[in-house]
Amino acid sequence: MALKPASQAFIAAGVVGGMLALTFASKPLYDTFCRVTGFGGTTRVATEAPDRVLERTINVRFDANVSDAPIQFRPSQVNFDVALGVHSLASYEVVNNSDQDISVIASYNVTPHTAGRYFNKLECFCFEERVLKAGERKTLPVVFFVSPDLDDDPLMDSASTITLSYTFYQTDNFEGATKSAQLLNTVAQP
Repeated sequence: MALKPASQAFIAAGVVGGMLALTFASKPLYDTFCRVTGFGGTTRVATEAPDRVLERTINVRFDANVSDAPIQFRPSQVNFDVALGVHSLASYEVVNNSDQDISVIASYNVTPHTAGRYFNKLECFCFEERVLKAGERKTLPVVFFVSPDLDDDPLMDSASTITLSYTFYQTDNFEGATKSAQLLNTVAQP
């Protein structure tokens, strides 16, 4: 039995509407997936350090990049060893070289990408958009730990270094950056 033209049009409109809805939902769903699983080197946000501390250490290397902003950005330290489960403090320095105030936000990831699910931030300058005054210099802290669960993952047996990388972008009052950071803070972590 053939469908009537009106039924065909209704089904086609439903398929197009469903595809359109999936298109709008794909970015937030993908971002949430990455934050929860650590996929693609996306780090996790934690509210407290773990109870378990191991003797195994991993070297954390710090990387800083700037995209399209008149600033200097660098890590205050090149690298240091961290025992699994111990919370650590690192810092970065940013300088606004322009004669105008600018809004910036940092994106981040870790490599190897499989380490993303084990790298947890307790506090980070990357959680919010910030305004840098003309000529201003700031020290930006990040408090983190590498989960002791990394030691239970056979894929991470040979891992000896994790690189934490940030890239600062000028936001030009782009509210999406702030909303993304707020969403990041609301994702529950195990």
